[in-house]
Amino acid sequence: MLRKLSITAVGMALALGTLGLATAPSASAATPCPSGAVCIRETNGSILSKNIFYDYGVHNLSNVTGDRVLVNNQTGGAGFQVCYDYNGGRCSAVMRGVGESAPYNMTPINSVVLVR
Repeated sequence: MLRKLSITAVGMALALGTLGLATAPSASAATPCPSGAVCIRETNGSILSKNIFYDYGVHNLSNVTGDRVLVNNQTGGAGFQVCYDYNGGRCSAVMRGVGESAPYNMTPINSVVLVR
């Protein structure tokens, strides 16, 4: 019985480890988003300094395409919107969830707006 339990635990650990690798960059590969910021993560898990936003208002994007993870690390319930137009036009609803989003197709997105 103990041997069967050990084999089951090892199998579950392997399965969970495989799932973790398939869904997110490893902890060592992912660059943290600074406190108080909204960040756009590159496909390799890094965050370029040009894609770290602290100030409320509109931030126009340049060369941000494909599926990217957005990270809301703002405090006090602040949120953000993604917008199809430059200067904050045709925006999504405000997203206030803290942490990483599911990958999002950024190709048609041209700006991000940080809101209180």
